[in-house]
Amino acid sequence: MTDQSADRPGTAQPDPPAEGPAPAGDPTPARAGRVARERVRLVAARVVTGLALALVLFALVAPSQLGYLTPEAFLRIPVEGLLGLALLLVLPPRPRRVVAVAAGLALGVLLIWKAVDVGFHTALARPFDPVFDWSLLPAAVEFLGESDGQFTAAMAVTGAVVLTLAVLVLTPLAVLRLSRVVVRHRSAAARVGVVLGAAWVVCALLSVQLVPGLPVAAHQYDRIHQVGASLLDRRDFKAEAAVDDFRDVPGERLLTALRGKDVLFAFVESYGRDAVTDPQLAAEVGAVLADGEDRLRSAGFSFRCAYLTSPTVGGASWLAHATLLSGLWVDNQQRYRTLVGGDRMILNHAFDRAGWRTVGVMPALIRDWPEGEFFGYHRLYGAEDLGYQGPRVSYGPMPDQYTLAAFERLERARSTQPVMAEIPLISSHAPWTPVPPLIDWDEVGDGAVFETVDPVGPSPEAVLADTGQARTQYRRAVAYSLRTLISYVETYGDDDLVVVFLGDHQPSPLITGEDASHDVPVAIVAGDPAVTDQVTDWGWPDCLDPGPQAPVWRMDAFRDRFLTAFGPPENGAPPADR
Repeated sequence: MTDQSADRPGTAQPDPPAEGPAPAGDPTPARAGRVARERVRLVAARVVTGLALALVLFALVAPSQLGYLTPEAFLRIPVEGLLGLALLLVLPPRPRRVVAVAAGLALGVLLIWKAVDVGFHTALARPFDPVFDWSLLPAAVEFLGESDGQFTAAMAVTGAVVLTLAVLVLTPLAVLRLSRVVVRHRSAAARVGVVLGAAWVVCALLSVQLVPGLPVAAHQYDRIHQVGASLLDRRDFKAEAAVDDFRDVPGERLLTALRGKDVLFAFVESYGRDAVTDPQLAAEVGAVLADGEDRLRSAGFSFRCAYLTSPTVGGASWLAHATLLSGLWVDNQQRYRTLVGGDRMILNHAFDRAGWRTVGVMPALIRDWPEGEFFGYHRLYGAEDLGYQGPRVSYGPMPDQYTLAAFERLERARSTQPVMAEIPLISSHAPWTPVPPLIDWDEVGDGAVFETVDPVGPSPEAVLADTGQARTQYRRAVAYSLRTLISYVETYGDDDLVVVFLGDHQPSPLITGEDASHDVPVAIVAGDPAVTDQVTDWGWPDCLDPGPQAPVWRMDAFRDRFLTAFGPPENGAPPADR
């Protein structure tokens, strides 16, 4: 008789065998496998969603400076994220996908912008300007190639391109994924949006900041304003350039107190205020300046010194040159292009009009420079024109001593009229290593002698990787440039030599730290004391090393004050202070 109890509902079933294979057709293992796979897929989906959310939030709230990169910096509420959430909740499916892709691309651009910002803050102590700064990126690649080699530069460019493309693909995918999650959990997403929106308003009204300088109520308004202001800047700059008290002053009334003098404007690369005020840097640099004061004073030279505020930090030296020479605040590439495309009278033109031979000595100029025509040099010397036959030393093709010796040989020793020269001294350019020695001027020759002398310093890679080594090499390099310039004046100077030397900008924050000033030392040195007597009313102390209380001018104030001091404008009155 057959047992029917197994077919009746509620009847207890016997336990399966404790050991042995499952009976054929038993679905339990297959079901367990499916459950396990579903769990894996669920966990993976949640992980991917979490990563998508993290990427979107990172793009919206990540700071643009390494100093702000702390966990607290990410505890912020981005208003753009809340607006995007609201938009995704109300849009129908097809427009929602289009908006999600567009928003993702915008987030990708924002994230790339912030990454470039980090580099600009690190090197130039300012954010990247998407209107002006594209032309600086090739210069950065060139510097990397000069410092670390062309292979490193090529790999860096390749890596940057790959990361850029990856970001522009991943951010739209992340927003698309989040949009699907938001729609599936519409009610919960709406509640979260309302709560976070209320929190954003409260934090905005109370100006809540967990990290100083980073409001919890985060937004991108400043970036939008930056772009708008940059687009209008060209118009504003052209209006400023049109105002010039010296434009129509005849040559015979310009620079009358300097007639017969050779006037040299020497820009010492990266020679900033920190070089003479930071105790770790000033010990060596200050000693060079103090010794120079004693030696030059004993040789009959007089001097005055102060500070000028440069329009740039860490690089873009040409902006400082243009600012000093033009009397205009040239703090971005668009202003520079506008200046060199116009007819503004700069100091070079004033000297030319007054009867000087104007020359530019550019030891780092290794390619065509169309802008050089604007500066009006009677002769422009690039690297190849200076005849250097020695080894490359650090960033610059030649040591500063050779640059000055070549200028003396090619111009001052030959010219039958007074010379006005603009000379950048670049041995103190990053990476500040190795530092060449100062040798006897009679031995410089064509520079081949530098093959036999040993420069001082570790490799550029070691310097840039170690802040301590970088600061050590920086002060050594600046000390070398200043020692060389002082030695040049002592060796070749006479009553007819006037040297205006200054820094072009402070070094990068790697040397100065965050939030350093933009000030650079400036000094006027003259063999004829009547020259420095002309600037007595400037209030500049008798020094090469400006103390902490020395006057500070904006660099764009120098041109008008210089022209006024050494030959007044047509109306006889100095221009208004800035």
